[in-house]
Amino acid sequence: MAIEFRAVTKRFPDGTVAVDEFSLLIPAHKTTVLVGSSGCGKTTLLRMINRLVEPTSGEITIDGESIMGRDPVQLRRSIGYVMQSAGLLPHFSVVDNVATVPVLQGTPKPQARQRALELLDVVGLDRALADRYPRQLSGGQQQRVGVARGLAADPNILLMDEPFGAVDPIVRKELQAETIRLQRDLDKTVVFVTHDIDEAFLLGDQVVILEKGARVAQVGSPSQIIENPASDFVAEFIGVERGARELRTKTTPHGTVLVDAAGRTQGVLVEAGDT
Repeated sequence: MAIEFRAVTKRFPDGTVAVDEFSLLIPAHKTTVLVGSSGCGKTTLLRMINRLVEPTSGEITIDGESIMGRDPVQLRRSIGYVMQSAGLLPHFSVVDNVATVPVLQGTPKPQARQRALELLDVVGLDRALADRYPRQLSGGQQQRVGVARGLAADPNILLMDEPFGAVDPIVRKELQAETIRLQRDLDKTVVFVTHDIDEAFLLGDQVVILEKGARVAQVGSPSQIIENPASDFVAEFIGVERGARELRTKTTPHGTVLVDAAGRTQGVLVEAGDT
C-alpha cells in the first residue's frame, strides 16, 4: 500500500509547528526511512499515518483513500506499529502480547496464540520464551516480541519508531539484519524513523532527510544521496564534509582492504573477475 502526504501541517496548541507543509509519496512494498535530528518532526509524521497524532491541515492517503474517512481505532489495528521501548504489556506473557491485536479484531484466542507462536519463529525467538513475561527478557528479545506483535494482524503497513535505539550496538546490528530479512521475506510497506544516518542508509530503499519542521532536505536512495548531496546541510548531516564517508585502500599481507576516515577496516576489495 502506498502512503501519500499532501501539504500536511501539524501545529500544537502551544503554537509549535512540528510539521510544515510536508508532502511525500511513500511507495508500496519498500522501506522508507525518515531521518533527522531530534525535534525535526519525524515521529510526528509517523504517528499521523495511524492517527495517533491528527494533522492540523493537509491530507494523508493510503492507496488514494484519505485516512480521515477511516475509524481511528480500526485504522490503528490494521497497521503494525513498533516503538522504541517495545511497549509490551507487563502482565501479559510473550505469546499473549503478540496475540493482542488479532484477539481485539475478533480472532479466537487459540488461533491468535497459534499465529503468535508462528511469528516467534519468524522474528527468530525460541518458542520456549512464549510463556515468559517481558521483564524476564533481554532488551533485544523484547524488541523482537514488539516486531512480532506489529506483524500479528498481517498488516500491509508497518511503522517503526526508532525501534532499536534502546539496545546495545551488537544487538542493534542483529535487529537491523533481521529487519532486512523480514522485509525481503514479507514485502511490507515499512516506514522507519531513526536519527542514525548509517541505520537509514542500511535499511532504506528511500531515505528522507528532514530539517526542523519536517522540511525535506533531500529524498532519494542511499546511493543517490551519498553521491550527490542536495545541499551543504545534507553533506554535513551524512558526514561528507567531515570526511566520514571517505574510504581509502590499504594493502595487507592477505590482500587489499577498504579503510574509513577513522582507520577502521570496512571491507575487502575484490578485483573484477575474482567473484
